[in-house]
Amino acid sequence: MAARSYVSRSWLTGLLYVAPALIFIGVIVLYPFAQLVYMSMFRWNLLEGQGAFRGFGNYVRAWEDEQFWTSLWFTLKYTLVITPILLVLGYLAALLTMGRSRIQNFTRGVIFLPVVIGLGSSSILWFWLFDQQVGLFNKLLMDVGLIDNAPVWFADQNMAMLGVIISVTWKIVGLGMILFVAALQSIPNDITEAGMIDGAGYWRRVWSIMVPLTLPTITLFIIVSAVPSLLAFDQFYIMTQGGPRNQTITSVYWIYTNSFRSFRLGYGAALSVILVAMIFAMASLQILITRWKGRR
Repeated sequence: MAARSYVSRSWLTGLLYVAPALIFIGVIVLYPFAQLVYMSMFRWNLLEGQGAFRGFGNYVRAWEDEQFWTSLWFTLKYTLVITPILLVLGYLAALLTMGRSRIQNFTRGVIFLPVVIGLGSSSILWFWLFDQQVGLFNKLLMDVGLIDNAPVWFADQNMAMLGVIISVTWKIVGLGMILFVAALQSIPNDITEAGMIDGAGYWRRVWSIMVPLTLPTITLFIIVSAVPSLLAFDQFYIMTQGGPRNQTITSVYWIYTNSFRSFRLGYGAALSVILVAMIFAMASLQILITRWKGRR
């Protein structure tokens, strides 16, 4: 009896400790998501409010919406291209600056500096840098002889995506570098010195020692890089505005267009639920694969 009373008090004490976190998650995450699912079941106009119940009608409409799937495919392509770029460049920058010399500290500061700039501000900056008439980026490419004529960056889907990738890489790569520097500096020197004694070269030590020991950080960075890429909006809204011919509209851009330009909040909510489900599935799969590889 006394043992059961002790377990009950311990359970109640534990519940009180985690209650603030549970309340926070419930208010900030679960309630808005439940409201989103509820809204997706109705014909909900932004100006007129809640309308008739549609059940899964908005989801059926999403299934038949060709532009939604085109936008989703473009978003996936953007994510699959930019995530490895950010990962590789961030890791290489970390390898170059993981020491503690003054020049390495200074280089880390310079590479990290764009991270503190807002995404909207950096997008506007690069929009003007890519301008055909006055853009300094085109002038730089012409001065070094890489191109003869200034290209129009946002008149073609691939060029527009490349321009956005360059701007986002400039802004985000410093974040990955800092994460990887912290992970690399936590590796005991004894391990890398043992590799040197065994005759392993620099890149052999990187591939066989540093990369496996920093795998949790690599996984974390892939997730925190891929999820925002799947939710990309600001950079495309500012730099391409969905053009040319709606070819650079991302999933969130299409949700925004339906919800706040066409006033179809119910349909926009259904699209949001579908996107959240996809991101949750991809993130879960990524974590499971990483854990499976870690146990091998």
